[in-house]
Amino acid sequence: MTRILGISGSLRRDSHNTSLLRAAAEAAGPEVDLELHDGLKEVPPYDEDDDVHPRPASVARLNQAIANADAVLFSTPEYNASIPGQLKNVLDWVSRPVATNALRNKPVAVVGASTGAFGAVWAQAELRKSLAAAGARVIDRELPVPDAANAFASDGTLAEHEQTLALGEILAELLDEARRRSAVPLAQAA
Repeated sequence: MTRILGISGSLRRDSHNTSLLRAAAEAAGPEVDLELHDGLKEVPPYDEDDDVHPRPASVARLNQAIANADAVLFSTPEYNASIPGQLKNVLDWVSRPVATNALRNKPVAVVGASTGAFGAVWAQAELRKSLAAAGARVIDRELPVPDAANAFASDGTLAEHEQTLALGEILAELLDEARRRSAVPLAQAA
């Protein structure tokens, strides 16, 4: 079974981006275990003075969750034309140390939902850029979900069939990349 870690960039209890990850878990099917990470709120602000061992427990848990996953699916809202501060803060923590961080060579994909008309496309682009800088193997696709307050059906799935298909295609590409990575010995993947 392939394990995907879902990370929502929104801290809000009824987050549209967490709903998008739940829709992805449903779309992924029975061969995939998509687990949602819910500890972003506990991650302290990144301060290099605090980046010592042992790291804060919330950071250690997140790093372990990323390391244990075959792939990571991020879902981000868009705040002021970019990613939310807490999500950027998390990337600052998990991208260190650069050469051996948990994201290095990890297949990742980014989707996003927003209440605006563009579906967090700028935030998705910013997040893909930051993940690539951290050394992740970023799937170069996006899924904008605009008007997020009306984007989900009562059963939690995406209301628009085209978005459901696009989400499925992104998941398929992410799973293919994860399977390719698991078939390559770690020394070759680095």
